[in-house]
Amino acid sequence: MEFTSECRPLAVFKFFEMLSSVPHGSGNTGAISELCVKFARERGLEYHRDELNNVIIYKKGSKGREDQAPVIIQGHLDMVCAKEPDDPTDMSTEPIKLEITDGYLHAKNTSLGGDNAIAVAMALAILDDDTLSHPPIEAVFTTDEETGMFGAAGLDASLLRGRRMLNLDSEEEGIFTAGCAGGVRANCSIPVERESFGDGLVPYAVTLSGLLGGHSGCDIDKERASSNRLMGRFLYAVTDELPLRLVSMSGGEFDNVIPGKTDAVVAVSGVDSARFEELVSKYAEIYKKELRTADPGVTLTAVKTVTKEKTLTLKDTVKVLTALRILPYGIQNMSMDIKGLVQTSLNMGVLRLGEDSFDYSYAIRSSVATQKEELLDRVITVTELLGGTVTTHGDYPGWEYARISPLRDTVLEAYRQVYGKEGVISATHGGLECGLFADKIPGLDCVSYGPELHDVHSVRERLGIASVGRVYDLTVKVLELLD
Repeated sequence: MEFTSECRPLAVFKFFEMLSSVPHGSGNTGAISELCVKFARERGLEYHRDELNNVIIYKKGSKGREDQAPVIIQGHLDMVCAKEPDDPTDMSTEPIKLEITDGYLHAKNTSLGGDNAIAVAMALAILDDDTLSHPPIEAVFTTDEETGMFGAAGLDASLLRGRRMLNLDSEEEGIFTAGCAGGVRANCSIPVERESFGDGLVPYAVTLSGLLGGHSGCDIDKERASSNRLMGRFLYAVTDELPLRLVSMSGGEFDNVIPGKTDAVVAVSGVDSARFEELVSKYAEIYKKELRTADPGVTLTAVKTVTKEKTLTLKDTVKVLTALRILPYGIQNMSMDIKGLVQTSLNMGVLRLGEDSFDYSYAIRSSVATQKEELLDRVITVTELLGGTVTTHGDYPGWEYARISPLRDTVLEAYRQVYGKEGVISATHGGLECGLFADKIPGLDCVSYGPELHDVHSVRERLGIASVGRVYDLTVKVLELLD
Protein backbone atom coordinates (compact mmCIF):
# COMPACT_ATOMS: atom_id res chain seq x y z
CA MET A 1 0.00 0.00 0.00
CA GLU A 2 1.04 3.64 -0.29
CA PHE A 3 1.77 5.20 3.08
CA THR A 4 1.08 8.93 3.46
CA SER A 5 3.39 11.57 4.91
CA GLU A 6 1.62 11.16 8.26
CA CYS A 7 3.18 7.71 8.59
CA ARG A 8 6.49 8.54 10.18
CA PRO A 9 9.10 7.35 10.37
CA LEU A 10 8.36 5.84 6.99
CA ALA A 11 10.93 3.09 7.52
CA VAL A 12 8.93 1.68 10.45
CA PHE A 13 5.77 1.42 8.37
CA LYS A 14 7.62 -0.07 5.41
CA PHE A 15 9.09 -2.75 7.67
CA PHE A 16 5.62 -3.33 9.15
CA GLU A 17 4.29 -3.77 5.61
CA MET A 18 7.10 -6.23 4.89
CA LEU A 19 6.25 -8.27 7.99
CA SER A 20 2.54 -8.17 7.11
CA SER A 21 3.29 -9.61 3.67
CA VAL A 22 3.74 -13.12 5.10
CA PRO A 23 1.44 -15.11 7.39
CA HIS A 24 2.62 -15.13 10.99
CA GLY A 25 -0.01 -16.57 13.25
CA SER A 26 1.20 -18.45 16.30
CA GLY A 27 2.73 -21.75 15.21
CA ASN A 28 3.27 -20.41 11.70
CA THR A 29 6.30 -18.16 12.11
CA GLY A 30 8.79 -19.68 9.67
CA ALA A 31 8.28 -17.08 6.95
CA ILE A 32 8.42 -14.00 9.19
CA SER A 33 11.47 -15.41 10.99
CA GLU A 34 13.17 -15.85 7.62
CA LEU A 35 12.41 -12.21 6.72
CA CYS A 36 14.28 -11.10 9.83
CA VAL A 37 17.22 -13.37 9.02
CA LYS A 38 17.30 -12.03 5.45
CA PHE A 39 17.31 -8.47 6.84
CA ALA A 40 20.37 -9.27 8.97
CA ARG A 41 22.23 -11.06 6.15
CA GLU A 42 21.70 -8.19 3.71
CA ARG A 43 23.20 -5.73 6.19
CA GLY A 44 26.06 -7.92 7.34
CA LEU A 45 24.71 -8.08 10.90
CA GLU A 46 25.48 -11.04 13.12
CA TYR A 47 22.38 -13.08 13.93
CA HIS A 48 21.20 -16.30 15.53
CA ARG A 49 18.05 -18.25 14.65
CA ASP A 50 17.01 -21.31 16.67
CA GLU A 51 14.73 -24.27 16.01
CA LEU A 52 11.76 -22.36 17.50
CA ASN A 53 12.22 -19.59 14.89
CA ASN A 54 13.38 -17.11 17.54
CA VAL A 55 15.77 -14.58 15.99
CA ILE A 56 18.48 -12.50 17.66
CA ILE A 57 20.17 -9.75 15.62
CA TYR A 58 23.28 -8.07 16.98
CA LYS A 59 24.52 -4.60 16.10
CA LYS A 60 27.69 -3.01 17.45
CA GLY A 61 27.51 0.25 19.33
CA SER A 62 27.76 3.45 17.33
CA LYS A 63 31.09 5.24 17.06
CA GLY A 64 32.57 5.88 20.50
CA ARG A 65 30.00 3.64 22.21
CA GLU A 66 31.26 0.24 21.11
CA ASP A 67 32.36 -0.78 24.62
CA GLN A 68 29.20 0.21 26.48
CA ALA A 69 26.92 -2.39 28.02
CA PRO A 70 24.44 -3.76 25.45
CA VAL A 71 20.72 -3.15 25.51
CA ILE A 72 18.10 -5.72 24.47
CA ILE A 73 15.18 -4.55 22.32
CA GLN A 74 12.50 -7.24 22.38
CA GLY A 75 9.18 -8.09 20.74
CA HIS A 76 7.41 -11.17 19.40
CA LEU A 77 6.85 -12.30 15.82
CA ASP A 78 3.53 -14.13 16.10
CA MET A 79 0.01 -12.71 16.11
CA VAL A 80 -3.52 -13.82 16.92
CA CYS A 81 -5.33 -14.49 13.64
CA ALA A 82 -8.93 -13.30 13.89
CA LYS A 83 -11.23 -12.51 10.97
CA GLU A 84 -14.83 -11.75 10.11
CA PRO A 85 -16.84 -15.00 9.97
CA ASP A 86 -17.73 -14.60 6.29
CA ASP A 87 -14.32 -13.37 5.11
CA PRO A 88 -12.62 -15.88 2.76
CA THR A 89 -9.06 -14.89 3.74
CA ASP A 90 -6.86 -17.83 4.69
CA MET A 91 -4.64 -16.25 7.33
CA SER A 92 -2.33 -19.28 7.34
CA THR A 93 -1.24 -18.53 3.76
CA GLU A 94 -2.31 -14.99 2.82
CA PRO A 95 -0.87 -11.57 3.76
CA ILE A 96 -2.54 -8.98 5.96
CA LYS A 97 -4.42 -6.39 3.89
CA LEU A 98 -3.46 -3.04 5.42
CA GLU A 99 -5.73 0.01 5.39
CA ILE A 100 -5.65 3.51 6.91
CA THR A 101 -8.76 5.16 8.36
CA ASP A 102 -8.92 8.34 10.46
CA GLY A 103 -5.31 8.21 11.58
CA TYR A 104 -5.27 4.50 12.38
CA LEU A 105 -3.66 1.57 10.61
CA HIS A 106 -5.88 -1.51 10.55
CA ALA A 107 -6.53 -4.59 8.43
CA LYS A 108 -9.39 -5.39 6.10
CA ASN A 109 -11.73 -7.83 7.89
CA THR A 110 -8.94 -9.38 9.99
CA SER A 111 -6.78 -8.65 13.00
CA LEU A 112 -3.83 -6.38 12.22
CA GLY A 113 -0.98 -8.06 14.05
CA GLY A 114 0.19 -4.77 15.50
CA ASP A 115 0.58 -6.92 18.58
CA ASN A 116 3.48 -7.30 18.16
CA ALA A 117 4.83 -6.72 14.63
CA ILE A 118 5.07 -3.00 15.39
CA ALA A 119 7.81 -3.78 17.94
CA VAL A 120 9.73 -5.80 15.36
CA ALA A 121 9.27 -3.08 12.75
CA MET A 122 10.60 -0.37 15.10
CA ALA A 123 13.57 -2.54 16.06
CA LEU A 124 14.41 -3.22 12.40
CA ALA A 125 14.21 0.49 11.62
CA ILE A 126 16.65 1.22 14.45
CA LEU A 127 19.02 -1.51 13.30
CA ASP A 128 18.84 -0.15 9.74
CA ASP A 129 19.72 3.43 10.67
CA ASP A 130 23.46 4.02 10.93
CA THR A 131 23.00 7.67 11.93
CA LEU A 132 21.67 6.87 15.41
CA SER A 133 23.69 7.02 18.62
CA HIS A 134 23.32 3.84 20.63
CA PRO A 135 25.12 1.21 22.71
CA PRO A 136 25.47 -2.34 21.33
CA ILE A 137 22.00 -3.66 20.49
CA GLU A 138 20.66 -7.19 20.82
CA ALA A 139 17.29 -7.30 19.04
CA VAL A 140 15.36 -10.35 20.20
CA PHE A 141 12.29 -11.52 18.28
CA THR A 142 10.49 -14.43 19.91
CA THR A 143 7.76 -16.76 18.66
CA ASP A 144 4.47 -18.22 19.86
CA GLU A 145 4.02 -15.63 22.57
CA GLU A 146 0.27 -15.61 22.08
CA THR A 147 -0.18 -19.33 22.75
CA GLY A 148 2.04 -19.68 25.79
CA MET A 149 5.30 -17.74 25.32
CA PHE A 150 6.97 -20.88 24.02
CA GLY A 151 9.63 -19.00 22.06
CA ALA A 152 10.82 -17.00 25.06
CA ALA A 153 10.65 -20.10 27.25
CA GLY A 154 12.91 -22.01 24.85
CA LEU A 155 15.34 -19.20 24.07
CA ASP A 156 18.97 -19.77 25.05
CA ALA A 157 19.62 -16.72 27.23
CA SER A 158 23.36 -17.40 27.26
CA LEU A 159 23.37 -15.84 23.77
CA LEU A 160 22.58 -12.47 25.34
CA ARG A 161 25.05 -10.20 27.14
CA GLY A 162 22.51 -7.45 27.81
CA ARG A 163 21.20 -6.95 31.33
CA ARG A 164 18.72 -4.21 30.46
CA MET A 165 15.77 -4.71 28.14
CA LEU A 166 13.23 -2.56 26.32
CA ASN A 167 10.15 -4.70 25.71
CA LEU A 168 7.96 -2.99 23.07
CA ASP A 169 4.83 -5.05 23.69
CA SER A 170 2.60 -2.62 25.59
CA GLU A 171 -0.39 -0.82 24.11
CA GLU A 172 -0.96 2.48 25.96
CA GLU A 173 1.30 5.33 24.98
CA GLY A 174 2.83 7.09 27.98
CA ILE A 175 2.21 4.12 30.28
CA PHE A 176 5.40 2.31 31.27
CA THR A 177 4.88 -1.19 32.54
CA ALA A 178 7.16 -2.41 35.31
CA GLY A 179 5.42 -5.64 36.33
CA CYS A 180 2.97 -8.20 34.97
CA ALA A 181 0.93 -11.23 35.91
CA GLY A 182 2.09 -14.78 35.46
CA GLY A 183 -0.12 -17.29 33.70
CA VAL A 184 -0.86 -20.84 32.69
CA ARG A 185 -3.07 -22.48 30.04
CA ALA A 186 -5.38 -25.33 30.98
CA ASN A 187 -6.96 -27.75 28.48
CA CYS A 188 -9.93 -29.61 29.94
CA SER A 189 -11.93 -32.56 28.61
CA ILE A 190 -15.04 -34.27 29.96
CA PRO A 191 -16.21 -37.53 28.31
CA VAL A 192 -19.80 -37.65 27.00
CA GLU A 193 -22.10 -40.22 25.44
CA ARG A 194 -24.62 -39.84 22.63
CA GLU A 195 -27.85 -41.51 21.62
CA SER A 196 -30.11 -41.54 18.56
CA PHE A 197 -32.17 -38.44 17.89
CA GLY A 198 -35.47 -39.20 19.61
CA ASP A 199 -38.87 -39.07 17.96
CA GLY A 200 -40.77 -35.89 18.66
CA LEU A 201 -37.66 -33.80 19.27
CA VAL A 202 -37.30 -30.46 17.53
CA PRO A 203 -33.75 -29.15 16.84
CA TYR A 204 -32.90 -25.47 17.27
CA ALA A 205 -29.78 -23.56 16.22
CA VAL A 206 -29.00 -21.17 19.08
CA THR A 207 -26.57 -18.28 18.66
CA LEU A 208 -25.19 -15.94 21.32
CA SER A 209 -23.27 -13.15 19.56
CA GLY A 210 -22.61 -9.43 19.24
CA LEU A 211 -20.16 -9.23 22.16
CA LEU A 212 -17.07 -7.05 21.98
CA GLY A 213 -14.67 -9.70 23.27
CA GLY A 214 -11.06 -8.57 23.52
CA HIS A 215 -7.76 -9.52 25.14
CA SER A 216 -8.29 -11.64 28.24
CA GLY A 217 -5.52 -9.79 30.06
CA CYS A 218 -5.79 -6.20 28.89
CA ASP A 219 -9.59 -6.05 28.49
CA ILE A 220 -10.76 -8.28 31.34
CA ASP A 221 -11.20 -5.21 33.58
CA LYS A 222 -13.80 -3.78 31.19
CA GLU A 223 -16.32 -6.39 32.40
CA ARG A 224 -16.96 -7.58 28.86
CA ALA A 225 -19.12 -10.66 28.81
CA SER A 226 -18.10 -14.14 27.67
CA SER A 227 -20.38 -15.70 25.06
CA ASN A 228 -19.43 -19.14 26.41
CA ARG A 229 -20.59 -18.20 29.87
CA LEU A 230 -23.83 -16.58 28.67
CA MET A 231 -24.70 -19.57 26.50
CA GLY A 232 -24.13 -21.92 29.42
CA ARG A 233 -26.21 -19.76 31.73
CA PHE A 234 -29.13 -19.68 29.31
CA LEU A 235 -29.16 -23.38 28.46
CA TYR A 236 -28.79 -24.37 32.11
CA ALA A 237 -31.79 -22.15 32.94
CA VAL A 238 -33.82 -23.93 30.25
CA THR A 239 -33.17 -27.30 31.93
CA ASP A 240 -34.90 -25.99 35.06
CA GLU A 241 -38.15 -25.86 33.11
CA LEU A 242 -38.01 -28.51 30.40
CA PRO A 243 -35.89 -31.40 29.13
CA LEU A 244 -33.20 -30.30 26.68
CA ARG A 245 -30.52 -32.24 24.85
CA LEU A 246 -27.32 -30.85 23.41
CA VAL A 247 -26.37 -31.77 19.86
CA SER A 248 -23.39 -29.47 19.27
CA MET A 249 -21.73 -26.41 20.74
CA SER A 250 -18.78 -24.26 19.71
CA GLY A 251 -17.48 -20.97 21.05
CA GLY A 252 -14.32 -18.86 20.81
CA GLU A 253 -11.09 -19.33 18.88
CA PHE A 254 -8.24 -18.62 21.32
CA ASP A 255 -7.94 -19.19 25.05
CA ASN A 256 -6.51 -15.70 25.64
CA VAL A 257 -9.37 -13.94 23.82
CA ILE A 258 -12.71 -13.22 25.49
CA PRO A 259 -15.16 -15.09 23.23
CA GLY A 260 -17.71 -12.96 21.41
CA LYS A 261 -19.83 -15.67 19.78
CA THR A 262 -21.02 -19.15 20.75
CA ASP A 263 -23.22 -21.45 18.65
CA ALA A 264 -25.17 -24.47 19.79
CA VAL A 265 -27.69 -26.91 18.39
CA VAL A 266 -30.14 -28.26 20.95
CA ALA A 267 -33.21 -30.46 20.84
CA VAL A 268 -36.44 -30.07 22.79
CA SER A 269 -39.74 -31.89 22.66
CA GLY A 270 -42.25 -30.52 20.19
CA VAL A 271 -44.68 -29.81 23.01
CA ASP A 272 -42.02 -27.64 24.67
CA SER A 273 -41.12 -25.61 21.58
CA ALA A 274 -43.32 -22.64 22.40
CA ARG A 275 -41.98 -22.39 25.95
CA PHE A 276 -38.38 -22.75 24.72
CA GLU A 277 -38.86 -19.84 22.32
CA GLU A 278 -40.33 -17.77 25.15
CA LEU A 279 -37.22 -18.46 27.23
CA VAL A 280 -35.01 -17.38 24.34
CA SER A 281 -36.85 -14.05 24.19
CA LYS A 282 -36.72 -13.70 27.97
CA TYR A 283 -32.97 -14.19 28.21
CA ALA A 284 -32.30 -12.05 25.15
CA GLU A 285 -33.92 -9.17 27.05
CA ILE A 286 -32.12 -10.04 30.29
CA TYR A 287 -28.76 -9.94 28.56
CA LYS A 288 -29.53 -6.69 26.76
CA LYS A 289 -30.46 -5.07 30.06
CA GLU A 290 -27.52 -6.45 32.03
CA LEU A 291 -24.96 -5.64 29.34
CA ARG A 292 -26.34 -2.37 28.01
CA THR A 293 -23.08 -0.60 28.90
CA ALA A 294 -20.34 -3.23 28.63
CA ASP A 295 -21.72 -5.16 25.61
CA PRO A 296 -24.67 -3.30 24.10
CA GLY A 297 -24.65 -5.38 20.90
CA VAL A 298 -25.43 -8.71 22.57
CA THR A 299 -28.02 -10.91 20.83
CA LEU A 300 -29.51 -14.31 21.63
CA THR A 301 -31.45 -16.06 18.87
CA ALA A 302 -32.83 -19.52 18.15
CA VAL A 303 -34.27 -20.85 14.92
CA LYS A 304 -35.57 -24.30 14.04
CA THR A 305 -33.08 -26.29 12.05
CA VAL A 306 -32.45 -29.76 10.63
CA THR A 307 -29.85 -32.19 11.93
CA LYS A 308 -29.02 -35.87 11.58
CA GLU A 309 -26.55 -35.87 14.46
CA LYS A 310 -27.07 -37.85 17.62
CA THR A 311 -27.86 -35.93 20.78
CA LEU A 312 -26.05 -36.17 24.07
CA THR A 313 -27.85 -38.27 26.60
CA LEU A 314 -29.99 -36.27 29.00
CA LYS A 315 -27.55 -37.13 31.79
CA ASP A 316 -24.52 -35.87 29.89
CA THR A 317 -26.34 -32.77 28.66
CA VAL A 318 -26.90 -31.87 32.30
CA LYS A 319 -23.25 -32.68 33.06
CA VAL A 320 -21.95 -30.32 30.35
CA LEU A 321 -24.30 -27.51 31.30
CA THR A 322 -23.47 -27.99 34.98
CA ALA A 323 -19.80 -27.53 34.10
CA LEU A 324 -20.57 -24.28 32.28
CA ARG A 325 -22.70 -23.11 35.20
CA ILE A 326 -20.28 -23.73 38.07
CA LEU A 327 -16.82 -23.30 36.50
CA PRO A 328 -15.25 -19.93 37.39
CA TYR A 329 -15.02 -17.08 34.87
CA GLY A 330 -13.54 -13.62 34.73
CA ILE A 331 -12.08 -11.47 37.48
CA GLN A 332 -11.46 -13.26 40.77
CA ASN A 333 -9.37 -10.74 42.73
CA MET A 334 -8.36 -7.09 42.39
CA SER A 335 -5.01 -5.79 43.58
CA MET A 336 -5.02 -4.12 46.97
CA ASP A 337 -1.71 -2.38 46.15
CA ILE A 338 -2.36 -0.87 42.71
CA LYS A 339 -5.77 0.74 42.24
CA GLY A 340 -7.73 -0.65 39.31
CA LEU A 341 -5.32 -3.52 38.58
CA VAL A 342 -6.80 -6.97 38.16
CA GLN A 343 -4.80 -9.40 40.28
CA THR A 344 -6.29 -12.79 39.38
CA SER A 345 -8.61 -13.88 36.56
CA LEU A 346 -9.37 -16.63 34.10
CA ASN A 347 -10.94 -16.85 30.66
CA MET A 348 -12.61 -19.86 29.06
CA GLY A 349 -11.65 -18.76 25.58
CA VAL A 350 -12.57 -21.90 23.65
CA LEU A 351 -15.16 -24.63 24.03
CA ARG A 352 -16.06 -27.47 21.66
CA LEU A 353 -18.58 -30.27 22.04
CA GLY A 354 -17.17 -33.19 20.11
CA GLU A 355 -18.47 -36.67 19.33
CA ASP A 356 -17.39 -38.15 22.64
CA SER A 357 -16.01 -35.28 24.72
CA PHE A 358 -16.71 -31.75 25.87
CA ASP A 359 -13.46 -29.77 25.59
CA TYR A 360 -12.68 -26.30 26.89
CA SER A 361 -9.52 -24.29 27.46
CA TYR A 362 -8.59 -21.54 29.90
CA ALA A 363 -6.04 -18.77 30.16
CA ILE A 364 -5.44 -18.30 33.89
CA ARG A 365 -3.56 -15.21 35.12
CA SER A 366 -2.38 -13.80 38.43
CA SER A 367 0.35 -11.55 39.76
CA VAL A 368 0.31 -13.75 42.88
CA ALA A 369 1.71 -17.20 42.09
CA THR A 370 -0.24 -18.97 44.84
CA GLN A 371 -3.53 -17.50 43.61
CA LYS A 372 -2.76 -18.70 40.09
CA GLU A 373 -2.16 -22.19 41.47
CA GLU A 374 -5.34 -22.07 43.57
CA LEU A 375 -7.48 -20.98 40.63
CA LEU A 376 -6.05 -23.73 38.44
CA ASP A 377 -6.84 -26.21 41.22
CA ARG A 378 -10.48 -25.04 41.24
CA VAL A 379 -10.76 -25.71 37.51
CA ILE A 380 -9.16 -29.13 37.96
CA THR A 381 -11.44 -29.98 40.90
CA VAL A 382 -14.67 -29.16 39.04
CA THR A 383 -13.54 -30.91 35.86
CA GLU A 384 -12.45 -34.07 37.69
CA LEU A 385 -15.68 -34.17 39.75
CA LEU A 386 -17.52 -34.33 36.41
CA GLY A 387 -15.31 -37.20 35.24
CA GLY A 388 -12.89 -35.12 33.17
CA THR A 389 -9.17 -34.51 32.94
CA VAL A 390 -6.97 -31.40 32.75
CA THR A 391 -3.58 -30.85 31.13
CA THR A 392 -1.57 -27.64 31.42
CA HIS A 393 1.00 -25.86 29.27
CA GLY A 394 2.55 -22.45 28.80
CA ASP A 395 3.14 -21.85 32.50
CA TYR A 396 5.09 -18.60 32.81
CA PRO A 397 6.19 -16.53 35.80
CA GLY A 398 5.04 -13.08 36.72
CA TRP A 399 7.35 -10.11 36.53
CA GLU A 400 7.85 -8.54 39.94
CA TYR A 401 8.06 -4.76 40.23
CA ALA A 402 11.60 -3.54 41.07
CA ARG A 403 11.77 -0.49 43.30
CA ILE A 404 15.19 0.45 41.93
CA SER A 405 15.53 0.53 38.13
CA PRO A 406 18.16 2.70 36.41
CA LEU A 407 16.69 1.77 33.02
CA ARG A 408 13.23 2.89 34.10
CA ASP A 409 14.72 6.19 35.29
CA THR A 410 16.37 6.68 31.90
CA VAL A 411 13.14 5.89 30.03
CA LEU A 412 11.22 8.39 32.16
CA GLU A 413 13.86 11.08 31.55
CA ALA A 414 13.71 10.39 27.81
CA TYR A 415 9.93 10.70 27.97
CA ARG A 416 10.23 14.11 29.66
CA GLN A 417 12.59 15.30 26.95
CA VAL A 418 10.48 14.01 24.03
CA TYR A 419 6.98 14.66 25.38
CA GLY A 420 7.54 17.48 27.86
CA LYS A 421 5.57 15.75 30.61
CA GLU A 422 5.77 12.92 33.10
CA GLY A 423 5.20 9.29 32.16
CA VAL A 424 3.10 6.90 34.23
CA ILE A 425 4.49 3.74 35.81
CA SER A 426 2.06 0.85 35.98
CA ALA A 427 1.69 -2.91 36.03
CA THR A 428 -0.46 -5.05 33.74
CA HIS A 429 -2.67 -8.07 34.12
CA GLY A 430 -1.68 -9.12 30.63
CA GLY A 431 1.17 -11.56 30.23
CA LEU A 432 4.52 -10.21 29.07
CA GLU A 433 7.66 -12.09 28.17
CA CYS A 434 9.58 -9.88 30.61
CA GLY A 435 8.87 -12.37 33.39
CA LEU A 436 10.50 -15.21 31.46
CA PHE A 437 13.52 -13.09 30.54
CA ALA A 438 13.88 -11.89 34.13
CA ASP A 439 13.74 -15.51 35.27
CA LYS A 440 16.47 -16.49 32.78
CA ILE A 441 18.73 -13.44 33.20
CA PRO A 442 19.53 -12.63 36.84
CA GLY A 443 19.46 -8.91 37.56
CA LEU A 444 17.70 -7.99 34.32
CA ASP A 445 16.47 -4.38 34.36
CA CYS A 446 13.39 -4.13 32.17
CA VAL A 447 10.69 -1.69 31.04
CA SER A 448 7.77 -2.37 28.70
CA TYR A 449 6.06 0.28 26.59
CA GLY A 450 4.64 0.77 23.11
CA PRO A 451 2.41 2.83 20.82
CA GLU A 452 -1.35 3.18 21.00
CA LEU A 453 -3.11 -0.07 20.08
CA HIS A 454 -6.81 -0.84 20.46
CA ASP A 455 -8.85 -4.06 20.44
CA VAL A 456 -5.91 -6.37 19.79
CA HIS A 457 -6.69 -10.00 18.93
CA SER A 458 -9.85 -8.90 17.12
CA VAL A 459 -10.96 -7.61 13.71
CA ARG A 460 -11.27 -4.16 15.32
CA GLU A 461 -7.54 -3.99 16.07
CA ARG A 462 -6.06 -0.62 15.10
CA LEU A 463 -2.73 1.11 15.56
CA GLY A 464 -2.37 4.85 16.15
CA ILE A 465 -0.16 6.15 13.34
CA ALA A 466 1.03 9.32 15.04
CA SER A 467 1.70 7.37 18.22
CA VAL A 468 4.16 5.12 16.38
CA GLY A 469 6.28 8.13 15.41
CA ARG A 470 6.35 9.47 18.95
CA VAL A 471 7.23 6.12 20.52
CA TYR A 472 9.96 5.58 17.94
CA ASP A 473 11.41 9.00 18.82
CA LEU A 474 11.23 8.05 22.49
CA THR A 475 13.12 4.80 21.88
CA VAL A 476 15.81 6.61 19.92
CA LYS A 477 16.17 9.11 22.79
CA VAL A 478 16.43 6.27 25.34
CA LEU A 479 19.25 4.69 23.32
CA GLU A 480 20.98 8.07 23.15
CA LEU A 481 20.78 8.61 26.95
CA LEU A 482 21.91 5.14 28.01
CA ASP A 483 25.44 4.88 29.30
